[in-house]
Parts: sequence; C-alpha cells; structure tokens
Amino acid sequence: MAIKWNDYNVANFHDELVQTSGAPRPYAIDLCNYLTSLSDTEIIEYKAAADSAIHVMGITFRVYNDEEGSIDRAWPFDIVPRLIDKREWQQIEIGLKQRVKALNMFINDLYNDQNIIKDGVFPADLLHKSKNFLPQCEGFTPPLGVWAHICGSDLVRDNQGVVYVLEDNLRVPSGVSYMMENRLVMKRVFPEMFEKYNILPIDDYPSQLYDMLADMSPRDIEEPEIVVLTPGIYNSAYFEHAYLAQQMGAELVEGSDLVVDDNDILYMRTIEGLSRVDVVYRRIDDEYLDPEVFNPESTLGVPGIMRAWKAGNVALANAPGSGVADDKVVYAYVPDIIKYYLDEEALIANVPTYKCFIDEEREYVLNNIEKMVVKPANESGGYGMLIGPHASAEEHEEFRKLIAEDPRNYVAQPMLILSTAPTLFDTKVEPRHLDLRPFVLSGKNVTVTAGGLTRVAMRKGSTVVNSSQGGGSKDTWIVDMESI
Repeated sequence: MAIKWNDYNVANFHDELVQTSGAPRPYAIDLCNYLTSLSDTEIIEYKAAADSAIHVMGITFRVYNDEEGSIDRAWPFDIVPRLIDKREWQQIEIGLKQRVKALNMFINDLYNDQNIIKDGVFPADLLHKSKNFLPQCEGFTPPLGVWAHICGSDLVRDNQGVVYVLEDNLRVPSGVSYMMENRLVMKRVFPEMFEKYNILPIDDYPSQLYDMLADMSPRDIEEPEIVVLTPGIYNSAYFEHAYLAQQMGAELVEGSDLVVDDNDILYMRTIEGLSRVDVVYRRIDDEYLDPEVFNPESTLGVPGIMRAWKAGNVALANAPGSGVADDKVVYAYVPDIIKYYLDEEALIANVPTYKCFIDEEREYVLNNIEKMVVKPANESGGYGMLIGPHASAEEHEEFRKLIAEDPRNYVAQPMLILSTAPTLFDTKVEPRHLDLRPFVLSGKNVTVTAGGLTRVAMRKGSTVVNSSQGGGSKDTWIVDMESI
C-alpha cells in the first residue's frame, strides 16, 4: 500500500484531514481509506490522468521573469482534495457575509459622509494617505450601495484549528476559474468519490455571477448586455477572463472594443455597428480604467467610462474606488468596522495585526522583526513581504529601514503556524501548508461559494501559496456528513 497514515507526521500542525494520532478526521475517513487502498501504480496513473486533463482543458497561468518574459505554465494541481465539514462551513459563510456587508458600507461611507471618521473610529490620516482612495468617486453611491460586488477573502487556520481572515481582496479578485476547473479535473479522476460523498456543488457560480451582474443593469431589460473587460492575452489572469466570459455567455472585450459617446453611454464595437453595453465586469485596475480620469498613458481602458458610470448609464463591477478597503492597514480595522456599522462582533477573527504608523506598535515590530511577517499595505501575490523567521539579519535590517521611512505602508503580524493537508509527492503524501480563498458575490442577495480555491505551498516548510511563487492548488470539498 502506497499511503500509510500512521507514517504521516502532522507534527504540531493542525492537519485538515488527519488527526495527531494518525487517524483520519471523521469527515475524511472514506477518502483516506480509499487513498490507502490504491497501489503505487494506481496513484501514478491518477496523477497522470489529472495532468492530462489539465493539458487537454488548457488550464494555464502566466508568470513573469526577467530572463524569459511571460510564460504560460500548466496549472499546478494536487489530486488529494481538502475537505471541510458543512456544519463548520455554514458558520464561516455567515461570517464572510457579515464581513463583506460591513466593508461595502465602509466604502460607501468613505466616499460620502465619512461618519466613521467623524466618530473617531477610523483615522482621517489613513484615508488621506491611501493609495486606493479615488477622489473622483466622492459623492457617488452605486446601485444598492454595493462597491465590491466580487470579493475574495483569504482564510487560514492556525495550529489550534482557529480560522482567521488573512486579507480581503476587493479590487479585482482572481482565482475562481481555477476553483471550478479543479472540480472538473477531480470528477474525471475520482468519479467514485463523488458517489460516496455528498459534496456541495460549485458549478452554479457562473450563473450566480451572471444574475448578480444582470441585476446591476441600468436598463430594465430581459437580457442586458454584459461584457468582461480584460487587459488582453498577456495578463496573468487572462485564462480566467476568457473562461468566465465563455461560461456566462458574455462578450470578452478589450478597451479598444468599447467607446463612450457624447451622451455618456457605453457601446461595444461589433461588425453590425455599435451595441449598447449595460454592465462591465472589469478585470483592469483603477489606474488604467479611464485615461480621461486616471493614467492618460493607458491604452487598456476606455476613455469616458467613468463619465458613463457616474451618469448611471453603465454598471461597473467591481466599482472603481473599492480598493480603498483592499489595504492591509484598513484590514486591521475591519473588526471595528463591523462593530461600527452592524453593531456586531466579527464572526471570523483577524490575524493580530500591528500598525506601524502607531509609535508603540511600530517599536514592538522593530524590536521583534525576526518573529514577524511584515507586509506592505497594497502589494499582492506574496510580493514585497518579509517572513521574519526565515529571513536573514540583513533582510531584517532592510525592512527596519523601510518601515522607518514609510510606517503608513507597513503592517506586521505574528508568524502563524498554518494548517496543513496531505499533498502528493511521487507516491507518498507529505503535509503542506495551505490557505483558502472563497468568493462572495454581493448584489440584491449575497452568496458565498461552497468552499473556494485552496492554494497549497508545495515547498516543504513554506507558507507562500501563490502559484507565481511555486504554489499549487487542491479541490475543496464541503461535505455534508449529515446526509450520508
């Protein structure tokens, strides 16, 4: 037998599938027993089948480096799924809905009355120094007061089994297409496991996304014109842009395909002439969205699209300016934001966060930097951060200088011992750290994906899960044990 769970050492980690005794968790018994029954040859064949499916389905992601430019690589995938009990997931789902509701209220308040600042809950100086606050959006409220229509909040679990929100992605969150493709691959490789388990489905996400976008349409018509605005084929997430457009039956467009007329109405160029656009699911960052308003050098965006949006003639998801809450310093205030707007305690905790612009907290970080994870406020993809326990003395000193030069731009968190899950290497499984990115849709209703994109650090001991830095992914199963 290739996999012997008694030999699987979870050490002092909380493992998602296996208890410290070596016994599977109750919801993982059938899966672990099944994997144990496979021979080395069968495991190799299943892995090859998954790799083949990924190749045939064309599932790729794009990475960039100085030597080779941009490269398309096959999506890194592990065939051992990550399981979560439905009863636990229901509580996480409630917490995510609470969080996104409060964040949308926060964004709308910042662009309008700023009551949270007047009441002394959120510092005015933080807003003034925010790179993502757009003065061009002041005095405006989108339909339903929703700014972040699609949110991807990253969740982690520590070695005590406690779930935390690690960060919120409110600008242009990506990864949902890989969540869906992971499921399709698993159904091809392990169809028998889908008969044994009651796994909550995720294949309704495109229809939920379409319905949410259609509800935003400024025109009351049966089939509004929805487009997905992409920067183009060289973008790292282009696979996802094309995938979601195809799944929704929407047009995939670039900025040059769209035009705003003198009446502030957005049109798409077609072979039959101009066709009015009602909703844009934009996958372009704010600064490139409209050269009339933001970066005049941008050739990715659409001149005048901000005029059309503010005139109420087109809906944009996510709304420009929503990134003001996609800031790791703002993240530290989310429990206060939830309390202020909803008069509720946060149902999912933040990771304890030190704000370097506060003298006492900065001093603590500088004195304990070798124990901390230091993050810049607005970087993503795991870039620009310091993992203190794994860094050199020279790197510690470099970050002390960076923090001293621009304390507003940095936060620090204690190094969490992230949970692990069995991950296949050759024909053996080893524990690897992982996180989870569920996707929350906010419109007339708020819906949460049944699970999300589990990203796994494929390097032993690493906590960096980003695919651009060597990470991989797993299918995430929310399993209903009560119906078995």
